[in-house]
Amino acid sequence: MDPTTLRFAKSHEWVSVDGDIATVGISKFAVDALTDLVYLELPEVGSAAEAGAVFGVVESVKAASDLYAPISGEVTEVNEALPDDLGMLSDEPYTGGWIMKVKLSNADEVSALMDHAAYEAHCSES
Repeated sequence: MDPTTLRFAKSHEWVSVDGDIATVGISKFAVDALTDLVYLELPEVGSAAEAGAVFGVVESVKAASDLYAPISGEVTEVNEALPDDLGMLSDEPYTGGWIMKVKLSNADEVSALMDHAAYEAHCSES
């Protein structure tokens, strides 16, 4: 997946939308900042994701970071392979490293997220 086609939250989660399903992951910038990932907590399939609310946790040897849902809806799928292969988050953050899929309840939330250029500018200010 080409990161220039994604939408990003200030908290470093990305979204790709196909119809009414949004795929969510964390950006390469976030993974690189965390370094040495050791644990990932996935949300439950069937649970509600609420824009801005915590949906999981990623831990590195340096720190634990909450993951925030960039959009609202019902979690329809999680990437079950990730907890056993956290390397996918750093090696393939925009393809194999996706975290969850969500059936959108408010598609307008996607347009409120940053495009790639705005996200890059946001990261350079951090």
